[in-house]
Amino acid sequence: MQRIVQGVIRFQKEVFPGKQQLFKSLAESQNPKALFITCADSRVVPDLITQSAPGDLFICRNAGNIIPPYGEMNGGVSATIEYAVMALGIRNIIVCGHSDCGAMRAVLHPEKLHDMPTIASWLKHAESARRVAKEKNPHLTGDDLLNATIEENVISQVHHLRTHPSVAAGVARGTLNLYGWVYGISTGCVTAYDVESGDFVPLSEGVVPAATPRLRSRVKEVA
Repeated sequence: MQRIVQGVIRFQKEVFPGKQQLFKSLAESQNPKALFITCADSRVVPDLITQSAPGDLFICRNAGNIIPPYGEMNGGVSATIEYAVMALGIRNIIVCGHSDCGAMRAVLHPEKLHDMPTIASWLKHAESARRVAKEKNPHLTGDDLLNATIEENVISQVHHLRTHPSVAAGVARGTLNLYGWVYGISTGCVTAYDVESGDFVPLSEGVVPAATPRLRSRVKEVA
């Protein structure tokens, strides 16, 4: 705890003075560029990974970067999404999983959650990821199966995200973009889900694969 306190003191003395104008402006309003939904894992630091400044990211974290389908569990995640889109006018939502995810290990081995019923209930929202990963990759085991499940979970949660009315409306209008990422802890590599190819590809400068579905053409009026 002492190390954390020392960090606060160092921030106040060394960091804050150089960014005082930024924090002064942020004290009155915020205009984040994206909603970043990721795991609560301590090794995943969104601001560091994206090299973002205070005020750039509106962050939502939970075990397994889970997004319950709309109406099934109207809790903090749903409220955060709705506020980000409706109140802040955010135009980009990133769902970011990561390597060595403990939540996804638990999804693959639910018997280990016998004494953690709350976690077991929460991770049911990732059950489709487990089933798809195993059906698509019946030959995989161990870490290979885990990595496949991590990717499928990101795709699954993006699908859940689209059930939220504010998100569905934004995507339909073409004013909201969705992204699915996986962050590699040991490599620093970020792969992104490309809805066109159905694959995860390395994120690179000038190429930003999106998980946003194609816009539907307008429905013609009935005569």
